[in-house]
Amino acid sequence: MSQPTTRPRPTGHPGYSETLPRVPESARTARRLVRAALSAWGLNDLTDDSLLIVSELVANAVQHARRTSIRVMVERRTPRTVRVAVADFSLDRPEPTPPTADAEGGRGLFLVITLATHWGTDERRWGKVVWAELEEHG
Repeated sequence: MSQPTTRPRPTGHPGYSETLPRVPESARTARRLVRAALSAWGLNDLTDDSLLIVSELVANAVQHARRTSIRVMVERRTPRTVRVAVADFSLDRPEPTPPTADAEGGRGLFLVITLATHWGTDERRWGKVVWAELEEHG
């Protein structure tokens, strides 16, 4: 059962966040959360890339993390910059590895790196937060 914490703010931490079960179906809920945040902030130009990024971050957490839940966060860092993040209980850092032509997976983190203005991992004593920032231009 998800636990929404929805607080629209002009900027700040966190803008929107939700704890979700660590299952593939949570990507759908995460996309809804991101879409709602971007719509509330009028940052609709960032929607497509942000939805793809949150889908990939959730998929990585579902595949590699531990425990039964993850936390999705959407934060408006500046009036034109958004950070999409997924927290999980694994200490393993995501490492981009070049996918081979016949690999079935391994491209998700490369998509995040390509679409994001910045990305990274913040280590916590209980796990990590993987994040990507997107900036609206013009």
